[in-house]
Amino acid sequence: MKLNKLWAALALAGLAIGGAQAKEGGDQYPNGAETWLAGAVPPPGNYFINYFGYYSGDLVNGGGNKVPGAGVDAWFNAFRFVQTTEHKILGGNWGWHVIVPVVHQDVALGAGSKSKFGLGDITVNPFILSWHTKNWHWAAALDVNLPTGAYKPGEPRQSIGANYWSVEPIFAFTYMGDTGWEVSAKFMYNIKTSNKDFRPAPGAPKMKYSSGDEFHLDYLVGKRFGPWGVGLSGYYLKQTTNDKLDGQTISSALGPWSDGRKGEVFAIGPSVTYTNKQGVHFIGQWHHEAEAENRFKGDKFWFKLIMPL
Repeated sequence: MKLNKLWAALALAGLAIGGAQAKEGGDQYPNGAETWLAGAVPPPGNYFINYFGYYSGDLVNGGGNKVPGAGVDAWFNAFRFVQTTEHKILGGNWGWHVIVPVVHQDVALGAGSKSKFGLGDITVNPFILSWHTKNWHWAAALDVNLPTGAYKPGEPRQSIGANYWSVEPIFAFTYMGDTGWEVSAKFMYNIKTSNKDFRPAPGAPKMKYSSGDEFHLDYLVGKRFGPWGVGLSGYYLKQTTNDKLDGQTISSALGPWSDGRKGEVFAIGPSVTYTNKQGVHFIGQWHHEAEAENRFKGDKFWFKLIMPL
């Protein structure tokens, strides 16, 4: 296959979608999901958390420029169950969770768009430890992302899942001051296996695509006024290792997605929260991706519900 044809095929196949993001393999974690109370794991008990959102964006290359005719619109909803136990490990409460996402996406790639609805990649976490003091709360955990989402080799417009496993060490903290100020952050490092079913085009031979590992974080700075809170929140992601195809780093010879196709994105926007007398938390936020490379760049709108069971 000539180089220019190979690049064209990779440019299309590299749009695999996961969690309404773009790069080969997608994002199994919906960036920006944990802002208010990111490090304040709830006390012992059972909890239900629902994340509902909408994302719309255009694909940008390594120079931050739009790729003509490439975009995505996606609705998503994730159901999360969390249990915090009385059992102590290293002085912290042990807990676990499971997250089940569903996604409806409409992906455009130059020649046309296609829609897909289905189950996304499920996340399980058997190990959450949380600690609390008067003003500080922090947690350490390990997410495992499962390749349960729909995936069609060679057709990114029909793929929701990433088609690889990944593990993600996590550290999160929340500071809640006596005057109502809150600062929260969740730090994550995503370590991926390879997608062995990758095809550069429909009907092409299978290849092994290894997406690079990533550091990413969610953040919030906000002020509470009684049951209400307002602030700024968002996320940052930086890919730390190169994308590889059959063991070879994707190089600058392939075009604008050069030097391993390392992705990066920074998002920020307003956020509001409300807590009722029954301890149910409501969070609404808008995240605008102000800077991005080798990914989709757009806007994400969230509504989050946290309630004890």
